[in-house]
Amino acid sequence: MKNQILKLSTLALAMSSFSVFAAKPAVVYDTAGKFDKSFNEAVYQNGVKKFNADKGVTVREFEPQNEAQREQGLRRLASRGFSPIVAVGFNMSSAVEKVATEYPDIQFTIIDSVVDKPNVQSIVFKEHEGSFLVGALAAKASANGKVGFVGGMDIPLIRKFECGYRQGAKYANPNVETFLNMTGSTPAAFADPAKGSELAKSQFSKGVDVIYAAAGGTGMGVYQAAKDAGKFAIGVDANQNHLQPGTMLTSMVKKVGVAAYNSWDQAEKGSWSAGVKVLGLKEGAVEWAYDEYNKDLVSAEDRAYLEKIQADIVSGKIAVHDYMSNNSCDI
Repeated sequence: MKNQILKLSTLALAMSSFSVFAAKPAVVYDTAGKFDKSFNEAVYQNGVKKFNADKGVTVREFEPQNEAQREQGLRRLASRGFSPIVAVGFNMSSAVEKVATEYPDIQFTIIDSVVDKPNVQSIVFKEHEGSFLVGALAAKASANGKVGFVGGMDIPLIRKFECGYRQGAKYANPNVETFLNMTGSTPAAFADPAKGSELAKSQFSKGVDVIYAAAGGTGMGVYQAAKDAGKFAIGVDANQNHLQPGTMLTSMVKKVGVAAYNSWDQAEKGSWSAGVKVLGLKEGAVEWAYDEYNKDLVSAEDRAYLEKIQADIVSGKIAVHDYMSNNSCDI
């Protein structure tokens, strides 16, 4: 009798485990691909790879080559029962909304956008808080009191980075001068390193000595131009300090990979829920990067300064204006 009970318990446990992963986690990257050295790669490295290793379950991946394939990929995965499906980036919004409507029993998670559907989890970040920190560091590091920002596509989300950065620079140096360029008005603006280099060189010619790039692959051109000019650059989304050691002052990290991992993990544990999740410094979801690649560039004094600012933002003593609250930058 005991053996029968043991066998039944083992079978129940196996069936329970199967039901958990019958949903089959999946991800659809944006067209930049999972090795973009930025946003998508952070999802791959800190989300997909880690989940595969921790859980022994393979996350199904899809890399669309064009805009049409975003929707096609989502629909194909949904039709095959994959769930939750993580959609990487705001460019996935319309595709997620459409496919989530067609497959109401499938769970979708979108990063960096809000899709109001009962089966969609929307994860957005307080990029302005992390950008405030790197802006303050930029102002501290600048010998000329001139710092720059190169954005990708000119949209409110990227203005959110820029606005936070300007606020942080102004906080650290009330007399700082900030130079701003956006790369373009289409998604191609995130994949134009030649244009990034051109914009960076233009800012350097005006006396700028630190540039923060929130521009995806376009940032690669900014970082190379900074290295060539002997100036500083600040990375974005992933920790990009290793790309140009000695040039990368820091990176503003968004833990998008952790967000993806958590979505799959919640589904495994039965705690996944739809709705909007807003993650910032308090939640440990954004940060400035300090590691072996920039430790010689950031003094102990400046580290302590940023830690104090971070604590003040978390406590509410410092209020960082969110550009997307009214599409203006209140400084």
